[in-house]
Amino acid sequence: MTWSLRRSTAADAAWIAELRAAVMRADLERLGVFDAGRVRERFLGAFEPKDTRVIVVDGRDAGSIALRSADDGWWIEHFYLRSDLQGRGIGSAVFATILAEVPAGDPIRINVLQGSPARGLYDRHGFVSERQDPVDVFLVRVARATEAPRRTTSR
Repeated sequence: MTWSLRRSTAADAAWIAELRAAVMRADLERLGVFDAGRVRERFLGAFEPKDTRVIVVDGRDAGSIALRSADDGWWIEHFYLRSDLQGRGIGSAVFATILAEVPAGDPIRINVLQGSPARGLYDRHGFVSERQDPVDVFLVRVARATEAPRRTTSR
């Protein structure tokens, strides 16, 4: 199985919004906050193609990840991968690739739903809780000079 990243375009918004709804549904339902329309609207309202990459697995669009610069450092957002591809190391490899793009010493932030299995991935990459609310945990870590080298294909 091979993967790569490509720059997103405005045409990617609709299918990524659908992927987001599918991937997040179980956790949002567990937290009692799932709203089919709102889960898509929140993505569409925040989607920036210039910051977003599409994860391509074996030639097919399979997920997304965004890296956005902000006053408080960098934010990783819209990190979704088709459910049937989760647990195969693709997400970890993509995540490491994106982390390697952040200048050493800069803070990197991400938020994850309370109780989400994705939290384990972020913990393994050195993220720690900065704050939380009843739905989200906001995580932070400082970019390291020793991040994995940037790569676009993995086998």
